[in-house]
Amino acid sequence: MVAIASPAFPFLSRYGALPRKADGPVTVLLAGVTPKYDESAPVWPWPARPEDYSGLTDTIVLAQLRPNGEAHLLSIPRDTWVNVPGHGWGKINGANPHGGPEMLVGAVQHLTGVSVDAYALLSLNAMRAMTEAAGGVTLDVARDMKYDDQAGRLHIDLKAGRQHLSGTEAEGYLRFRKDNLGDIGRVERQQNFLGALLSKVKSPLNWWRLPGMVGAVDRNMKSNLSREQVSALLGAALSGPKVSMHSVPGTFGGGGTWVADRAELSRLVDTNFRDPNDPRRLSIAVINTAAPDGSARRLKARLESLGYLYVSVANGPQASATTTVTGPQAAQVLKDVGHGQVVQGEGVPGADVTVRLGSDTPAN
Repeated sequence: MVAIASPAFPFLSRYGALPRKADGPVTVLLAGVTPKYDESAPVWPWPARPEDYSGLTDTIVLAQLRPNGEAHLLSIPRDTWVNVPGHGWGKINGANPHGGPEMLVGAVQHLTGVSVDAYALLSLNAMRAMTEAAGGVTLDVARDMKYDDQAGRLHIDLKAGRQHLSGTEAEGYLRFRKDNLGDIGRVERQQNFLGALLSKVKSPLNWWRLPGMVGAVDRNMKSNLSREQVSALLGAALSGPKVSMHSVPGTFGGGGTWVADRAELSRLVDTNFRDPNDPRRLSIAVINTAAPDGSARRLKARLESLGYLYVSVANGPQASATTTVTGPQAAQVLKDVGHGQVVQGEGVPGADVTVRLGSDTPAN
């Protein structure tokens, strides 16, 4: 047993984490980083430089695990055209080289509206090593795949049909782009691979492989995951996981870009990535019943600064009552309002939560 678990010891000793039931979901940004090559080397192909995780991101997946084991994965095409905070418009895969994982996280949050708890950057070797530790992966290859890149040491020669892929073959399958779908085809293959890998490791017959897989990823990862987050992820994994996969909807744009359909993406996020305990995506109606002038407008601005997306000011009858909050998750909203009490009653039609500001509202 010790010998089987030993590959995961560095990971376990660093985090010292035991599985726990978290209060809410943990959202982690996963990104595969392309290697950099030493162009001054006297040999060809150029050797890869030591990994510093500062390269372009080939694969970007927003992963949210909930305490009940439900997991949602959102694949973000690397050519998605976004406004990178602090840098300007460009492909999202350029965010990491410009400003590191923090800028990449900012770009993903700006695109999706989903708050990211932590990131994990994976080197090119991570998926290859994890696949080898899993004993290979069996999946359906949709079409013949043939491609050679001497500089990038990428040689792909796969035939259509049911295939058992080694780590090297899996890397080629995931990196292949030479079809009419380009990056969108890569996303489909990534999801096909992840589905096959998850199906394999969920079998009790393969649980003995998990420590080796954890060790393989750990050796090829840069992350800011905390001990508490790792505990929550382990707790969620023990409850499932039950995985649903999604992709950023959109269309091809100029220059090989992917232009997200923002309205459809917002609906996808609302349906699949909304924390049931997070009130910031609820519709909030604010009514001034007895507060100083401008109080409703000021509260709307403050709630929006905290990440609330749907706050409106509504009209209501004047009264001298104290502030009340009505509706589902009223207690969570009350924490951000800062004063008042939760009451039962009718709210503004169409609003999830109604805040009635009373005479106890501060003037500023």
